[in-house]
Amino acid sequence: MTLTGSGSAHDPPADPPTPRRATAPVPARVNQYGPPRRLDRRVALVTGASSGIGAATARRFALDGWQLLLNGRDRNRLEQTASGTSAVVLPADLAAPGGPRLLVQSALHTTGRVDVLVAGAGMGWTGPFTAMPHTDIDRVLTLDLNATLHLVREVLPTMIAAGRGRVVLLGAVAGCVGLREEAVYSAAKAGLAAFAEALRQELRGTGVGVTLVVPGAVDTAFHTRRGRPYDGTRTGLLSPGCVAGTIWDAVRQNRDEAYVPTWLTVPGRVRGLAPGLYRRLLNRFG
Repeated sequence: MTLTGSGSAHDPPADPPTPRRATAPVPARVNQYGPPRRLDRRVALVTGASSGIGAATARRFALDGWQLLLNGRDRNRLEQTASGTSAVVLPADLAAPGGPRLLVQSALHTTGRVDVLVAGAGMGWTGPFTAMPHTDIDRVLTLDLNATLHLVREVLPTMIAAGRGRVVLLGAVAGCVGLREEAVYSAAKAGLAAFAEALRQELRGTGVGVTLVVPGAVDTAFHTRRGRPYDGTRTGLLSPGCVAGTIWDAVRQNRDEAYVPTWLTVPGRVRGLAPGLYRRLLNRFG
């Protein structure tokens, strides 16, 4: 049973330190000899950008010429993600008190606006719920749910004022159907899915959209570092680039939801239409 902290929702580093009060991230240009930053370029703020899905998503947006603002806790890994682009790295701990507010302030100070927020930071924990330390319950909920909500709350006013923008939330299959020995992680991701649906209704007519992306198992270190390896074969894992491509397509097409692969919609539908059958299948196959 292991807690895994995250620079990316599916590729977290080692256990994070005890949350401390946030300090405003200092913007750093990592491609000093690249093209100058232009305020007419579309701006994407990507959290969890130090590795995994977040890093792959940042690189996909960079291919289309977006101005990137990259957040994570590890400056060196952020700079690796940003290498060869005009990205600005904004290292910050979103779990620290005031972390989301200070990150958005730094982002807006740097580029003046955020057109797309990709909220990819998160962490996981696996093991029996009764064995989960209270501090780890708080840490998973803080980063996977609370910090994300506060981050969205900070970035939305400027999007609404501009009459455009999109918030991309990274969900999980655990949030759709609930997975044993991932009870708190499942709860956090389920809360994120409900938040996405509710917020989408609130924002109707503002020009601002909300996208929930739900990937299956991804080929990163997430499963190993959470304390239990992936049960299937490595060939069954998605690549971070595949998920990043889905995020990119969802933003371009203004989609509300995207599942990777698309058949992941089936378990949730079975659960809604035939909950008894769903639970029997879950008890048998996990």
